[in-house]
Amino acid sequence: MAKINKIFSNILRLLAVAATVVAVVFMVTSHDSAQVLNLTFTAKYSYTPAFKFFVIGEAIAGGYTIVSILLSFKTLFWRLIVILDMVATVLLASSISAALAIAQVGKKGSSHAGWLPVCGQVPHFCDQVTVSLLAGFAAAVIYFVILLSSLYAVVL
Repeated sequence: MAKINKIFSNILRLLAVAATVVAVVFMVTSHDSAQVLNLTFTAKYSYTPAFKFFVIGEAIAGGYTIVSILLSFKTLFWRLIVILDMVATVLLASSISAALAIAQVGKKGSSHAGWLPVCGQVPHFCDQVTVSLLAGFAAAVIYFVILLSSLYAVVL
């Protein structure tokens, strides 16, 4: 049973790596420009601290996942892996939450704050960010399942 759980966990970890790589690549390559009243408006992920946090969080979680796959074959590190799985899960959840909040403002604006939506002017940027956020959300869900699997393995 423990061997099946380890195989299941490593398959989930590979899926999580794929999701974090897709999220990082799509976010880092997201940029678009628009001309508004003879002024050029450029949108890049690096202009928003929440999107930078998202990229850094996804990259850290993806890097940790690769290391954890290698360490999972060593039974001495199982307690450390469980703790770090919790940290990675929380990091992914917080980074996706921050990025989703800013993406919502970019898409819908905020009438109370007087912020206008920008996705009408830079649709390619918003499409790239949407794909990145979907992949990031998938990584967070996968990591939650990994965490549950790790905790289940500790109980056994």
